[in-house]
Amino acid sequence: MSFHSAAAQLVTLAAEGEEHGGNHQSISPWATGGGAFIILMLLLWITTRFNRDR
Repeated sequence: MSFHSAAAQLVTLAAEGEEHGGNHQSISPWATGGGAFIILMLLLWITTRFNRDR
């Protein structure tokens, strides 16, 4: 497979993806961001519990 044919296939694949919109209505950015923030804060709290000697 040459570089040109691979690039042409990727362009075709990307063009097909634009037809469907790409964004899912069921995924809320606020819920995703809030969930990620809570998980990161939990990991930070766990990490600080293990580093009591500092």
